[in-house]
Amino acid sequence: MQTLQVDLAERSYPIYIGADLLQRADLLAQHIVGRQVAIVSNETVAPLYLAALESALAGYRVTSIVLPDGEAFKNWQTLQTIFDGLLGARHDRRTTVIALGGGVIGDMAGFAAACYQRGVNFIQIPTTLLSQVDSSVGGKTGINHPLGKNMVGAFYQPQAVLIDTRSLVTLPPRELSAGLAEVIKYGLICDEPFLGWLEANMTALRALDQVALTAAIERSCAAKARVVGADERESGVRATLNLGHTFGHAIETHMGYGVWLHGEAVAAGTVMALEMSCRLGWIDSNERDRCMRLFLAAGLPVVPPAEMTPEHFLEHMAVDKKVQDGQLRLVLLRAVGEAVVTSEYPRDILNATLSADYAALVARLNNQ
Repeated sequence: MQTLQVDLAERSYPIYIGADLLQRADLLAQHIVGRQVAIVSNETVAPLYLAALESALAGYRVTSIVLPDGEAFKNWQTLQTIFDGLLGARHDRRTTVIALGGGVIGDMAGFAAACYQRGVNFIQIPTTLLSQVDSSVGGKTGINHPLGKNMVGAFYQPQAVLIDTRSLVTLPPRELSAGLAEVIKYGLICDEPFLGWLEANMTALRALDQVALTAAIERSCAAKARVVGADERESGVRATLNLGHTFGHAIETHMGYGVWLHGEAVAAGTVMALEMSCRLGWIDSNERDRCMRLFLAAGLPVVPPAEMTPEHFLEHMAVDKKVQDGQLRLVLLRAVGEAVVTSEYPRDILNATLSADYAALVARLNNQ
């Protein structure tokens, strides 16, 4: 087992990474404050891992709340189901909420923990690659609104994050690829040598090789922990973690939550950010193409939906959380491995990026 630390003064917490951590009652006990525990999971994950976690929590008063699965249910109605479960079982202020599932479960359970009786103890047990390397770390919680993704929520840090790498053996290939989009992101924004490692190990990662997966998770979490420790509430450098997300969230919102997985939308959105960085002259076309090949090798889409026009993108991007004083700020690459957040770009470059023929780019790559 590897242990990383998110340094946030009195709210610092560990990230445990290893196999079979779900059964580690000793780890869980260190971060549970009372005798009541509420496990929040979903209809896909619960049949696989809920019984093991309940067994590890023998001796506690456990309430299990099982939600429908999918981004489409990340809303007020489903959040109310969590509150119904907590209140119905008379959970008090010393309860501990445990999120057992992917990013949707982690975001909603964390938001519920932040709100219930004005804040109760919270532990993340992410079971997808995307949630293990990204959403479970850093304290972002929330739900979607019909007009924008993750627009209602709170910063609320967990007491601990337990990453059981064995949970990935049941992950569908499409979900694994979605998680790899966020892994690749760390190489692009702050760790260029990591891209070379990913190119050499992508086949092993997609084959669920435990050694390769553990190494990728640890490196990704270490990068995120450093960024969160420096900028918890996204007033500066933390915004660079959103590379590709402004374009990607527009795709998710327009297509309907869950039609494109978050990681799929981020991959296509990141390619758009790469294209814009290239048009600005910050990276060259060879660097853009190299990164596109890596997304393709991970089994990810790199072409935005054909039915989305530049006007569709601009409409949805106008309500992005990085908009300040009416100015749309974008995360772009000044160089591969160096991300910047900027609103200083020519409008015609953004329009050209939104109108670019990404299918033609892919066809050219395939013919090389």
